[in-house]
Amino acid sequence: MNFPRLITVVSLSTLLLGSLFSADETGSAIFIHPDGMGLGHWNAARLLEVGPDGMLNWDTLEQLAAYRVHQKNWLSTTSHAGATAHAYGKKVHHNSYGMDQDKPLTALSGKPLSIMQEAMASGIRVGVVNSGHIGEPGTGVFLASTDNRYDFRPLARKIMESGADLIFCAGEIYLIPVGTIGKHGREGTREDGRNLLEEAEGRGYTVIFTREELFALDPKTEKVIGIFAAENTYNDKKENVLKKAGLETYDPEAPTFAEMTTVALKILGSDPQRQFFLVAEEEGTDNFSNNTNAKGMLDAAIRADKAIGAVVDFMNTQADRKTLLIVGADSDAGSPSIWAPRGKGEDYQLPKKTNSGAELDGPEGTGGTPFFSKPDQFGNAYPFGISWANANDYQGSAITRAHGFNSQLLGTNIDNSGIYRIFYEVLFGVTPEIAASKLQE
Repeated sequence: MNFPRLITVVSLSTLLLGSLFSADETGSAIFIHPDGMGLGHWNAARLLEVGPDGMLNWDTLEQLAAYRVHQKNWLSTTSHAGATAHAYGKKVHHNSYGMDQDKPLTALSGKPLSIMQEAMASGIRVGVVNSGHIGEPGTGVFLASTDNRYDFRPLARKIMESGADLIFCAGEIYLIPVGTIGKHGREGTREDGRNLLEEAEGRGYTVIFTREELFALDPKTEKVIGIFAAENTYNDKKENVLKKAGLETYDPEAPTFAEMTTVALKILGSDPQRQFFLVAEEEGTDNFSNNTNAKGMLDAAIRADKAIGAVVDFMNTQADRKTLLIVGADSDAGSPSIWAPRGKGEDYQLPKKTNSGAELDGPEGTGGTPFFSKPDQFGNAYPFGISWANANDYQGSAITRAHGFNSQLLGTNIDNSGIYRIFYEVLFGVTPEIAASKLQE
């Protein structure tokens, strides 16, 4: 009975807040999106990386809110629909990539543009970083739209031609033609004969492929594309599959998510007088969870936290710049829980399942050797396993954090479409509703 009234009050409050902004109160914005990463992921990462009494970079952020994942026709979401809500400020059909299923989408601002496209049109520098391939929706939706998220080659073309100042990701096979062997040793899959990397160089982009080239970039570089793996920088398979193939969870030759993010900030933030908008996604947090690979999930989670640390360091060194950081996922992939036996030592072996029948993982897969936490304040390290509720993206315990300029706009309870609204106010100085009303004047 009271729900519609609550929505009205929240919307009015947002409008009033937005009306207080002026043009000189805009800032830059950074969205770190560890895909599918809920509270269980963060708790497990803390145990493994710094111990139960330690603090992750994520723990130091100023604001925290519960996050609502649902879409217009489902109680959960998908990666592409979640990204669409972030990029356009509207709930959509669960099979949507920058559209409402197969229908063009008008953003909450009243424009048929994602927030990143609108930022570009306003002269704000923009960039995307992804540990996965170029078509991954967590970043791709901000630059392109399609009615088929799995048609990666047309998507890759749209993103490469989007005009973004910076694109760091993987997916070389979607950028070069059949018959051409790429820098990362695999044949291209484009059947249109186009080499999108050569075309980008023709448009003035610097194109790079290695960690060494990444670190050698001049911060004053205007336009840059970095493609750091043939498909993804991670190997998102089950533990036994990776062991049999002799593969690590991440390609050791590819730059890490934190390294890509650090260089992206140096480039986009090289002019302290100019706004920028960066969307950076660690995709491995979701993909390893969807494969119930606990070690891979934890590797990815810790990589995401190191990127958060890099962003906070950037914000601290550029304290005069008004910059907002938001960290959040669109769902809780696998809903992992920490399974911690009492009074067990170093020789303890995990069972394959919990008492409820949930799959129980250690670093080598189901059962066997447990993970061990870093020591607590008393000097004790403890064994633990990761139990999986499922292998999909559901409600779970998704949460969002904010830090820096106007981080108080996050509140304590946010809808997935609310991420757009906060970024819009920071980048443009008004609420999207006010922007939409001005279009009608």
